Amino acid sequence: MASRCAVRIGLYLLALALCEVTKADERRNFFNDPFVQVTSALPACPVAAGPLFTAEEAKADEHARSQRGVSCHLAGRCRLSNAYLYDREIIPRVVKAIHADGRFERTSIWAYGQRRWVYLQGCVNSAAESAALEQLIRNIDDVEAVINELSVGVDARPRYEVAR
Repeated sequence: MASRCAVRIGLYLLALALCEVTKADERRNFFNDPFVQVTSALPACPVAAGPLFTAEEAKADEHARSQRGVSCHLAGRCRLSNAYLYDREIIPRVVKAIHADGRFERTSIWAYGQRRWVYLQGCVNSAAESAALEQLIRNIDDVEAVINELSVGVDARPRYEVAR
């Protein structure tokens, strides 16, 4: 009876250890960076994964993010105490600007923000459309940079990480 109990406890501990290994490899949005799909007219466009990290990657990036976020305020370039605090305000303005403009409704675009940088991912119909979208977003208050990872057409190799 005691050996059965010991075997059960051993199996339980093994299962628990395997769950922890699986969780460590799990990728998720640890920092709650805003990530939204803005348009969806090109269903064959590869779906953007968004700002996903493993627990190990998030831990490694934590210190650098705090330094980058605060340096903006210390240099007098940000009114808020951390550049990452802007992102929850900026991304809704990105969505609103894209829809209000009207030129980009035949695209599939995802946007996410990290420290006042806006990442544009997805598919557009032409290089001119991509450039116009980038310029539109650059003109939004508090946007420091636009990282344009848009692909022209749905058959181009994505320049961003694709959802699994």
